Amino acid sequence: MKKTVVKIVNCILVFVLVFSLTIWPEATTIGQLEQNIADDNNSLSELNDIIMGLEDEQDLLDEQISDLDAELVNMMTEIGILEEEIADKTEEIAVVQGQYDEAKAREEEQYNAMVRQIQFMYERGDTDYLTALLGAGSFDEVLNQITYMEAVYDYDRKLLEEYEDTKVQVGLLWDQLEADKAELQEAKAGMEVQQAYLDEMLEKLKIQSANYDAQLARARQEASLLKAKIKQEQAELKKLQEEERRKAAAAAAASGNYTVNKSVSEIISGASGSDLGKKIALYACQYIGNPYVAGGTSLTKGADCSGFTYRVFMDFGYTIPRTSYSQRSAGVEVSYKDAQPGDIICYDGHVALYIGGGYIVHASTAKTGIKLGRAEYRTILSVRRII
Repeated sequence: MKKTVVKIVNCILVFVLVFSLTIWPEATTIGQLEQNIADDNNSLSELNDIIMGLEDEQDLLDEQISDLDAELVNMMTEIGILEEEIADKTEEIAVVQGQYDEAKAREEEQYNAMVRQIQFMYERGDTDYLTALLGAGSFDEVLNQITYMEAVYDYDRKLLEEYEDTKVQVGLLWDQLEADKAELQEAKAGMEVQQAYLDEMLEKLKIQSANYDAQLARARQEASLLKAKIKQEQAELKKLQEEERRKAAAAAAASGNYTVNKSVSEIISGASGSDLGKKIALYACQYIGNPYVAGGTSLTKGADCSGFTYRVFMDFGYTIPRTSYSQRSAGVEVSYKDAQPGDIICYDGHVALYIGGGYIVHASTAKTGIKLGRAEYRTILSVRRII
C-alpha cells in the first residue's frame, strides 16, 4: 500500500511537471531546444516508469478480483449444496417425526390397554382367576388356563417393550437428524458471513481498480501530450539546425573559397555567364566524388540527381522543386547554345548542373557517384535558368 501511495504521489508530481512544460515559453535557440528535449525525455521516462508501476498494480488487482470471484462462486455453490442438504434433512425429519408419532400412539394405545386389563383384573380380584382355575374339569384344563393367561401377559409385555424400543430408536434418529440439520444451518450461516465479507472485499478492490484505471488514463494522456511536445520540439530543432546549416552553407557559398580541380575551375571561369552562376557551378564541383544515394539530398553523405541540384541551389538561398520531373519546369527555359554555368540540364528522368564548356556536374549513378561529364552524353530535353 505504501508503495502504491508513493507511486500516486510521484504521478501527481510528474503531472504537475508535464503541465509546467506545456506552458514554457517557446525556445528560440538550438541549445534551449536540446535542453528542453532532454528534460522532456527524462520526464517521459519517469512517467513511463510510473505507468508501468500502475499497470503492475492494476494487474495484481485484476488477479485478486479474479481469485475473489472464483472463491465467491465456490462459496455460493457450497451454500447451495448446504441448502439442498438442509431441505433433505428437513424432509427426513418430517418422515421420522411421523414414525415417532405413530410409535408414540401405538405405545400409548398398548399401555392404555394393559392398564385397563390390569385395572380390570384388580377390580375383579383373584376370584375370577380362581373360579376359572377351579371350574376347570381336569388338571390339564387348569394348566391350560394358567398357560393361556401367562401367554397373554407375556405377549402384552413383549409388545410394550417392542414399542418402547421403537420409540427410543425413532427418538434417537430424530435427535440425530435435528443435530445434523442444526450443524448444516450453522455451517450455512458461517458461509453466508464469509460470503458477505468476500463481497465487501470484492467491492473495495473494484473501487481500487477503477481508481487505477483513472490514474492510468491520466498518466497515458500526459505521456501522449509529452510525446507530442517532444515531437514538436524535435521538429523545431531540426528546422533551426537546417536554418543554421543553410546560413553556414550560404556563407561558405558566398565566400567563393571552394576546393576545385584546376582544369574544372578553368572551364567555369572561361565560360560566359553571371558571377553567381559561376559560383554555384564552382560550389557544386567541390563535391565531385561523393556518393550517389537514391532519395538523398546531402552533398556529403549522398544525393540523387535532383537531390543534388536541389541542395546546391538551397545552399545559395534558392528553393527549386525536389524531383527531376518538376525541375524540368523550374525557372525559365533557354536554349542549349545559350546555356551558362548554374543552369539545369534536363534529360529524360535525370537532371544535371551545367558548368560551361559543354560540361556538367551531376549525381550520376550509385556506381559513379557525383562526377563531371559531357552535357550531350544524352538527349537534352530542356535547359532551365534559375538565377
